[in-house]
Order: sequence, then C-alpha cells, then structure tokens
Amino acid sequence: MKIYHNPRCMKSRQTLAIIQENGVIPDVVFYLKKPPTKTALKKILKMLGLKPEELLRRGEAIYKNNYKGKELTNEEWIDAMIEHPKLIERPIVVSGDKAVIGRPPENVLDLISKS
Repeated sequence: MKIYHNPRCMKSRQTLAIIQENGVIPDVVFYLKKPPTKTALKKILKMLGLKPEELLRRGEAIYKNNYKGKELTNEEWIDAMIEHPKLIERPIVVSGDKAVIGRPPENVLDLISKS
C-alpha cells in the first residue's frame, strides 16, 4: 500500500493513521517534495476513474491565480499537477490496481478490506 501524503493536511494524517491502526505499514510518499511522474499520475487517475481536472484542488492559490477558468487538455492538467503538486487532491492511497482518495479518511477502509 502506498499513500501520497502531506503531513500538514489533517485528512492525510487521519488516513495514514487508519492505515496504520489496521496493521498496514504503507510506503509513504511525500508528494510535495517528490511529485509522481507523469506515468504514475496517469496510472493513478485511471485507478481512481477520474479525469485530471477532477483531481484538482481548486481552493489552492496556485489554481486560482494560474488556472481558474482555463480550458486545458488532460495532458496539460497532468503537467500542471506535476509542476505544482499542491494542485493534487490528497491523500491518495494505492493498493495493487485500486486507489482511493482519503476524503473522507474512511475511504481507505475499502482498500484495507480488499488487501
């Protein structure tokens, strides 16, 4: 199991705690310091069943100042998320070929019960 984690985010911390409380030791990726590659992000999006634009954090200043109201292609949104990882919704938890967004944190229980 892998969690794309931001330790400053309460939901991310809560999701990580649920994972650990269920006896799983995840691979913790501090995605703000080491963003996913383009290939990894595409794979995550496919597992989540989302378009890149649906994974954006629209409340972030980077989004409001640089992207709000713009029509970008899927590739351009992916490039934007890699360039500005704060735009990526968090936390994302991946297990095998499944992924969930930890909003609410309890979403991760679906992955734990299937692993």
